[in-house]
Amino acid sequence: MKLQRSILSGFFLALALLTLGVLPNAARGERAPAPRGSVAQTENPVDARVIVKYKADSALMRSLSVRGEPGAMPLHAATLSQRLRVPLTDGRVLGQRTQSLRGTGLTSSKLAEQLSALPDVEWALPDQRRRISALPNDPLLADNQPTATPAVGQWYLRAPTSIFVAAINAVGAWDLTPGSPAITVAVLDTGILSAHPDLAGKLQPNGLGGYGYDFINDIPTANDGDGRDASSEDPGDATTLGECSPGEAAENSSWHGTQVAGLIGASTNNAIGMASVGRNIMLLPVRVLGRCGGYDSDIVAAMRWAAGVTSDVGSGSTVTVVNSHPAKVINLSLGATGACPLFYRDVVAEVNAAGVSVVAAAGNQNGLAVDAPANCAGVIAVSGVRHVGTKVGYSNIGPQVSIAAPAGNCGNSVTCLYPLLTTSNTGTSAPLTAPAAYIYTDGTVPYASFGTSFSAPLVSGTVGLMLSLNPALTIAGVKAILQSSARAFPTSGGEAAAAVCHAPDGTSQIECYCTTSTCGAGLLNTAGAVAHALDPTAVINSSTTTPTAGTVVVLDGSGSVAYGGHTITAYQWTIVSGAANASFAGAANAASVALNAATAGNVTVQLAVTDNTGATATSTLSLAIAAAPVVAASSGGGALDWSWLIGIAAVSATLLVPRFRKNPQQPRRLG
Repeated sequence: MKLQRSILSGFFLALALLTLGVLPNAARGERAPAPRGSVAQTENPVDARVIVKYKADSALMRSLSVRGEPGAMPLHAATLSQRLRVPLTDGRVLGQRTQSLRGTGLTSSKLAEQLSALPDVEWALPDQRRRISALPNDPLLADNQPTATPAVGQWYLRAPTSIFVAAINAVGAWDLTPGSPAITVAVLDTGILSAHPDLAGKLQPNGLGGYGYDFINDIPTANDGDGRDASSEDPGDATTLGECSPGEAAENSSWHGTQVAGLIGASTNNAIGMASVGRNIMLLPVRVLGRCGGYDSDIVAAMRWAAGVTSDVGSGSTVTVVNSHPAKVINLSLGATGACPLFYRDVVAEVNAAGVSVVAAAGNQNGLAVDAPANCAGVIAVSGVRHVGTKVGYSNIGPQVSIAAPAGNCGNSVTCLYPLLTTSNTGTSAPLTAPAAYIYTDGTVPYASFGTSFSAPLVSGTVGLMLSLNPALTIAGVKAILQSSARAFPTSGGEAAAAVCHAPDGTSQIECYCTTSTCGAGLLNTAGAVAHALDPTAVINSSTTTPTAGTVVVLDGSGSVAYGGHTITAYQWTIVSGAANASFAGAANAASVALNAATAGNVTVQLAVTDNTGATATSTLSLAIAAAPVVAASSGGGALDWSWLIGIAAVSATLLVPRFRKNPQQPRRLG
């Protein structure tokens, strides 16, 4: 009886504490970004959307060549409709062999399955919606704000301290460059509120009376009365209960694109409002998200246009708008769960080849696997950390993450203590136009910005500064410098319950201590990255990446790059692991080197290059050495020569002929 009374007493005490809100911080979960889009996507049973890529040698693609039409587009809905007996209409052209399609009477998954079975199709995948990773907010640069909340101001832009371990030191980078207006960062998001005073003069015009472009084709999603158009103005993305997915909560408008844009390139040193990472760099607002997010086909089309690889903003070659200000960086603060879709793989490769870096948010599912498209090869994926440098509870992690940056957190308090301050609006549905409505997010709910959506723009702004100092930086060079200049993750300073982060396994992990295999190479160091922007880039080309034991691999470093009129003056090759499996043949200090692959196993080689200023850079390459093929030996101790083989063949023929003559219909089986 005493035990029962004790249990009941404990229960009522806990209930009272919960009611009063006085449980200790460690017992309360980290506040996560608003769960916009957290409900699993449900497919429309009668409205199919897919993205399809045709094989280069397919009959459909050959038919375009036979017709001889210049600039013929892969729009094959009519032909495929006849084959599948499904009503299909053409959507956007997304490449020389890629398009989106709409179908009626079946789900997107079913249509993709049927298309994938056709011999003309390389792949077909559902055209899904992607969602913003979080809601944002932000004020002024200095600490100890007298009236604004949070009092710490823009803590994340200042130099790191014992309290603000994760601060990126953009202030230190500005001593090297304030950013160049010749560098443009594209913000693919919900659009922009161009009337915000801290975005004045920072948006790239499109020559049609607006800024950037609106790529949303679906009118209900667009929420502006029409489909794609030349206005990237954000009309709001407020939703009602269950509008996006069954049971999904109603949401006020996020002004997400405006908040992301402010972090990257809000006007700085103008005596009002906030500072931005990129200061003088320019912004290209490209609208791809509306109510309930946005479709992959719109995002892919927008990426190609933003990078300047196409002028197509419609469904074919008849709707074109020249992008006069191609971006050098594309920011994607959006995503959805799942592996990298093939169409994102293709478009990332395409824009990378055009010299455009792609930065994406890792996602906010409490330590689960990295969202797409952040998990695609060629993307700089960004995880989120708290002000003390530990993984913020909601951030996703995994080996695809390149680097970590502040994501904002509330320190488990009612008022958000450490959000990321940025440009926004007080409108809950449509934007309000009174001057007082154009605000800076602060620590009060709902005006508090946190989420990996806001980690990514800090990296995008940093890349903009790097390119301002060195426009010739390669895609590989940008990523290498970001990672090599990153500061080490802390191993203390978090909550008492924080453990070391582990690889995502489908279960939630809240605050934890980052490692280089979970949160990226380290903490974003903007000043360090910009300081090394003129460092050389080491490049290794190999005659093969899968050599066989007993062969020689030629490693060539002559493609390494020096910038700013500098020259590469020294090369140094080393084997950093697997030295028992391979060795260099000759000197290891030339541009090229021969590597003897001795035995089966793995070997990792590093190239260090030095330029005439003494600046260095390194690159590594891993090789998997396969075992040499086994050659069967004869019992006589040697291989048979041709004379023996001919003799054996002759004898065999003599013995077999009579057997075949006895029964001409007998199958030719030996033995």
